[in-house]
Amino acid sequence: MLYSSILLIFIVFSVSANSINKHQYISMLEKHNHISYSKIVNSRGIYTVPMCYAKTKDKFTHTVSNSCYICHTKGSRPNYNNDASLQQKYSFPIQMIKNPFLNIFKDHKKEIKKIDDKMILKYVRDSNYFDKNGSITLSNVLPNKWKGYVPDCYFNFDADGFDKTLKGKYTLWRAYRYYPVAGMFWPTNGSSDDVMIRLSKVFSKDYGNVFDIDVYKLNLAIVEAVVKQKDISLENPVNEKKYGVDINQNGILDIAKIVKLNSYEKMSYVGQAKSLLNKKMIHLALGLFPEGTEFLHSVRYLDWNDKEKHVTMAAHMKELRYAKKKSWKSYSDLEREARKELYENNTVSIFRGNYEEGLRNEMGWVYQGFIEDRDGLLRPQTHEETISCMGCHSHLGSTTDSIFSFTRKFEGTEKKSENYGWNHWSQKGLIGVKEAKVYYENLGTKFEYSFYLKNNLSSSAFRNNTEADKKFFTQKKQLKRSMIQKLHNDISLLLLPSKERALKLNKAYKVLVTEQSYIYGRYANIETIQNVFDNFNTSTTTGIIKPIIRR
Repeated sequence: MLYSSILLIFIVFSVSANSINKHQYISMLEKHNHISYSKIVNSRGIYTVPMCYAKTKDKFTHTVSNSCYICHTKGSRPNYNNDASLQQKYSFPIQMIKNPFLNIFKDHKKEIKKIDDKMILKYVRDSNYFDKNGSITLSNVLPNKWKGYVPDCYFNFDADGFDKTLKGKYTLWRAYRYYPVAGMFWPTNGSSDDVMIRLSKVFSKDYGNVFDIDVYKLNLAIVEAVVKQKDISLENPVNEKKYGVDINQNGILDIAKIVKLNSYEKMSYVGQAKSLLNKKMIHLALGLFPEGTEFLHSVRYLDWNDKEKHVTMAAHMKELRYAKKKSWKSYSDLEREARKELYENNTVSIFRGNYEEGLRNEMGWVYQGFIEDRDGLLRPQTHEETISCMGCHSHLGSTTDSIFSFTRKFEGTEKKSENYGWNHWSQKGLIGVKEAKVYYENLGTKFEYSFYLKNNLSSSAFRNNTEADKKFFTQKKQLKRSMIQKLHNDISLLLLPSKERALKLNKAYKVLVTEQSYIYGRYANIETIQNVFDNFNTSTTTGIIKPIIRR
């Protein structure tokens, strides 16, 4: 615990830990964790995630699984990326033919046995985000004049999902619940997580430039309608005369209960954001977030609720991920970048930026993150570690303005309902949430998670979650109809693992933390993963005949 001791000395004997010189701080992290913040040690291509190396053909039954469609599909305007062909072929840059994610080939059973159940539960229940006084540790530890994001969310959410400081002041972060992306993003496959959104301050001010939480609520609803490109019900009726905007687009200023998309040209933000929109200082376009939008995403261990007997989100964070839309890109800009990517997909992409300020994608976003050091404290990710975030948040057909979760946000407006959207997982979990339905091109509307199980023949891309697979499949790999019917009414039956599996997954990831080997893969595999290529030739195909296109 040397690093912890060093930080404590700085905090006690300095005015604040922020007085640490940045060079000293990074040097200390490098020496203690045996990492490099500037050098590329493994590969610049690790934005290609380990799941992309999964074998789709079963060597015994010769059946074909398709989990590829979850990420690789035909985007909806203004996402002009169409990477659906990647469902059919392994199209990697020549430098990535050999699998760089060595951790997925390791067997961690011996290391797992050395970690006691009580020890790992104590570990995941201890917050590495807050100190004992309730202060945000990183805000005290990061060096003076840190140019990147300094964590400022207190995870202190009110009934509307708004985060507040210990003194009750709004931070403008707002938590939302959503349908986790199918497969590897389910807790049963390793981690729990949450997401918060924050619009720039101008969206929270009225026409007199005064903070107004109702203005902020309404602008968030307008952004949701714009990004999802659909009508959105309001939490409470709104008097349009107060804002001078025909929110329900019925031709008169009256009481609105819905944000309507009849005429895109007539849409507007409210308050100061409307004034800046009229001056073209900020923008509004279907499918795009306004500039200044931020997202905060914590990835966490799995805890166990002894009283209710199910897995919950742990206090201890594996990662804290941050994104901010720094600049506006028009439709033509985005289309040009998508075409450029199409012609350059045989070369390793280079992402501009650094570990401190984050790496930039071509859609105007910056991504930055913090991850556990060897003692379990959060530290800034290295440049190479941040590269691993960029593949999923760049040229995928499945994202909306390079973001996954917001279009998956629940839309219920009643706070007591299971599908109320604006709150945090700690306030209301996955238990009792009904399965979502999704429309697929040429296939019609399907239950999303049931459809994934049917097409992937497993509950994970690696097809190594024997616990969930035994629950939902027969020995002959046929879906159990009775379980599918139950899944329609409660997704937690699939998404949450048993206590035994949760503890093993926690321990497996803790091994990676001790090794500080994230650049070789962050997936918490308990044993060697079998259904993956260590390398392959350029003619290798997936065996998938027809791509699945989500709409």
